[in-house]
Amino acid sequence: MKSLIMIILTCALVNNVVLNQFLGICSFLGVSQSMKSSASLGGAVIFVITIASAVANLLFTYVLDPLGITYMKTIVFILVIAALVQIVEMFLKKTSPSIYQSLGIFLPLITTNCAVLGVALTNVQNEYTFLESVIAGLGTGIGYTVAIVLLAGIRSRIREEDLPAPLRGAPIVLIAAALMSIAFMGFSGLSL
Repeated sequence: MKSLIMIILTCALVNNVVLNQFLGICSFLGVSQSMKSSASLGGAVIFVITIASAVANLLFTYVLDPLGITYMKTIVFILVIAALVQIVEMFLKKTSPSIYQSLGIFLPLITTNCAVLGVALTNVQNEYTFLESVIAGLGTGIGYTVAIVLLAGIRSRIREEDLPAPLRGAPIVLIAAALMSIAFMGFSGLSL
């Protein structure tokens, strides 16, 4: 149990996929303009990464490795991720059109979000069991959601400030993201 808790904390805080590994930056910066769209995308990413981690582990363990075609893992994982994103997209379009509209192009971009593929490949590289893969996926998704929601909150405060012209827009957002990354480095000493 202790190792599973360490995996989830490590994935969410210590090795945060956005702030430490710098994967998924496009959607992190693009969607974080509002709290609602950030939380919605975070939820979608949690779902996709967790399920993709589980399916990728099963496919690698029971299909790719026994058949000796582990070199196909990247292609197979991309196909799994694309299918999962399509399911999420259809679900959101049917159940919550407003969230679907607010996410816009960034929802289909989860398919090409390198964070999702990176987690599946890292789980295989770390030789995680099925449960460890699912926990790592969940922790990574939670870490992504925490990061994007925090940035959305910071951006809402930044909009209220009177900043010098050279800092307005992307420069101050990148500075805020860099400071968040530095702050998350403080979790590197975390141990149970």
